[in-house]
Amino acid sequence: MTTGRKKIDFIDLKAQQRRIRMSLEERIKKVMDHGAYIMGPEIAELEGKLAQYVGVKHCVGCASGTDALLLPLMAYGIGPGDVVFTSPFTFIATAEVVALLGASLVFVDINPRTYNIDPEKLDDALSKFVKSNSGKKAKGVIPVDLFGQTADYDAIGAIAKRHGLFVLQDAAQSFGATYKGRKAGSFGDVAATSFFPAKPLGCYGDGGAMFCNDDVMAEKLRSLRVHGQGTDKYDNVRIGINGRLDSIQAAVLLSKMEIFDEELALRDSVARRYTENLHDVVTTPFVREDCTSAWAQYSILATDRNAMMSRLKTAGVPTAIYYPKPLHLQEAFRSLGYKRGDFPVSERIADSIFSIPMHPYLDHEDQDYIVNAIRG
Repeated sequence: MTTGRKKIDFIDLKAQQRRIRMSLEERIKKVMDHGAYIMGPEIAELEGKLAQYVGVKHCVGCASGTDALLLPLMAYGIGPGDVVFTSPFTFIATAEVVALLGASLVFVDINPRTYNIDPEKLDDALSKFVKSNSGKKAKGVIPVDLFGQTADYDAIGAIAKRHGLFVLQDAAQSFGATYKGRKAGSFGDVAATSFFPAKPLGCYGDGGAMFCNDDVMAEKLRSLRVHGQGTDKYDNVRIGINGRLDSIQAAVLLSKMEIFDEELALRDSVARRYTENLHDVVTTPFVREDCTSAWAQYSILATDRNAMMSRLKTAGVPTAIYYPKPLHLQEAFRSLGYKRGDFPVSERIADSIFSIPMHPYLDHEDQDYIVNAIRG
């Protein structure tokens, strides 16, 4: 490894913390002073600000991005005999929540440029499913907004409406992004996001949120996150989970919201500079003209990925692969009967993609160093 040079962080949370340290300490102290560590006043404050930011009627905070996907499925009563469609090129949580409820999964391959679920292939998969007469019922689709860019929700929404499906937006990586002028989190029937520390808007632990405009859905989500609570904690009107967001995590997010839009602009600046300097040596990310990305990751494709990552490691540049093995090839989903070759685009991308450092505080000197290391 190269010595005598400052360390390059894949994600620099310390630089961000230095900017908001005073605000963080003030807000966390308030939580310590009032002592309502679970469902304290910070939760309602955060939910209000997030709903306003996204442009929806309701935001419901929860314990993680995984719970943010699970709880809406529970609200829809998803279970055995139901089928949900989603992408195989994502983190396991997206599909895991469907399996946890005993429902069946159907994977749909991705668009080779955006890496998001391909609407045409979704339509084909639904038509094929209908003709199969499996005895199961198609209920919903979970599009995943990968690396910061939203899926094509107009196309997906039209297909879902035609087949009578709900749409659950997995906006775990896209919070802050836009699609045709609207914010991520405002699409589908319900949207879910994650506040894992590495996300564009992350807390200092686990956290998540759900967004919708439906009053009945919002009421169900609030109940389900607290053990199916009714009028009080000992009145249980449905089976739920312990899916609450902690007050301290909400306090952290409230402080981070103060600089979030500025950080999104800084991320975009970093991404544009990467693209300008790398587009002729690797395949750089594609962002649709009617979209903006939150740049959760800056992921590139390289035919010589292993050699390039090895060279970067020697130069002291951290990298990561999102995702090395598509879900249909994971041992956990072996029972679905998929094999290599079933989703060729996802497999091809998984074999050549990797991510390089991306955060708002990546200065030009570090970017130039990373670019030069990639260019060899």
